[in-house]
Amino acid sequence: MPYEIKKVFASLPQVERGVSKIIGGDPKGNNFLYTNGKCVILRNIDDHSRFVNCVRFSPDGNRFATASADGQIYIYDGKTGEKVCALGGSKAHDGGIYAISWSPDSTNLLSASGDKTSKIWDVNVNSVVSVFPMGSTVLDQQLGCLWQKDHLLSVSLSGYINYLDRNNPSKPLRVIKGHSKSIQCLTVHKNGGKSYIYSGSHDGHINYWDSETGENDSFAGKGHTNQVSRMTVDESGQLISCSMDDTVRYTNLALRDYSGQGVVKLDVQPKCIAVGPGGYAVVVCIGQIVLLKDQRKCFSIDSPGYEPEVVAVHPGGDTVAVGGADGNVRLYSILGTTLKDEDKLLEAKGPVTDVAYSHDGAFLAVCDASKVVTVFSVADGYSENNVFYGHHAKIVCLAWSPDNEHFASGGMDMMVYVWTLSDPETRVKIQDAHRLHHVSSLAWLDEHTLVTTSHDASVKEWTITY
Repeated sequence: MPYEIKKVFASLPQVERGVSKIIGGDPKGNNFLYTNGKCVILRNIDDHSRFVNCVRFSPDGNRFATASADGQIYIYDGKTGEKVCALGGSKAHDGGIYAISWSPDSTNLLSASGDKTSKIWDVNVNSVVSVFPMGSTVLDQQLGCLWQKDHLLSVSLSGYINYLDRNNPSKPLRVIKGHSKSIQCLTVHKNGGKSYIYSGSHDGHINYWDSETGENDSFAGKGHTNQVSRMTVDESGQLISCSMDDTVRYTNLALRDYSGQGVVKLDVQPKCIAVGPGGYAVVVCIGQIVLLKDQRKCFSIDSPGYEPEVVAVHPGGDTVAVGGADGNVRLYSILGTTLKDEDKLLEAKGPVTDVAYSHDGAFLAVCDASKVVTVFSVADGYSENNVFYGHHAKIVCLAWSPDNEHFASGGMDMMVYVWTLSDPETRVKIQDAHRLHHVSSLAWLDEHTLVTTSHDASVKEWTITY
């Protein structure tokens, strides 16, 4: 090649008052970059000793700040690039700094650090104005922050969003909580006159949500350590959950506090759980069906001859329906502390993915991997009542409306259908209910309010009109 570029004497950023500039740092801590409107400029920084995590221009363009894993914040002249000062002297934080944000008037800077604090700095006099202690656990590390008009926000490692209070730095004004990992299951329950939604996620967390306000929190104490696969509420107001940590947990919904007492350890991993009256619960595990009575394991069917996937208990408490990967539903009777196989086989159109009894016990709905919902009439000896087609991919969840005339299904096609029992052609179709993620679970708050969740870690409420 007859020529090569030797050096570039780059321009400074084109700044305009009130307009922020795109700027970033190099992981090695030696360079930063910005745009001047025509190209991207790369410049050297020799001040930081570790990764530069964040670089921000002040809104007026007169200064820019850099924050690093070395716990330092440096302020530079926005026109010349000369270093002005190091906030806090030798160190701004005792841990790495992951984010900074300027105040709208360019006089103060908000910082977020792995030392579990956020700080406000007066840049003009190089001093700390406020320190916000956010907790003492690893999940309280601060990874992000934003100064938006009069609002100061920080983001914890837990994913919680904190509204910081300048008048009371020791306690946030508000904390927005929720799931940061995919939600696998949900259920609903009325408690103290209010309807609550309970959701369980891939990382073992269970959150409860006020269905009216959206306010939510997680249970206190140490709970599941792996994915929560299924949840339901029993007649005594306990949330019963099964998890990939090989346990079933009973949690009092009045206390919302994990207890070391309400834990049943299983021999193999559970997939699904259903409850009936009288303290009964049936757990479907890998290659096993387990009967629980009053929080104790009392009977199991080992190696049933097929792979059980899902389970439902009739509202009367005497019959258990177990759906299998072989495309059949088998019926069992609860007799004291044992399960008896009734030798009755209900054929679905494919591997069974969920089963659900109507609230009045008159019908059993079965969905499968072949995109079909089949409804069986209990009173007619579980004869086939109707078949419902519409999904474009595997159906994964079912739930009956309290009116016993409608039920909802959610699938891998990201769609939710609300079906009318007496007429398969009369249906409500919710397309892209959770865009880009399949619907993992659903439940009804009342006859016209459906709740859905997905691997997008969100919970949605839908008003259904017929």
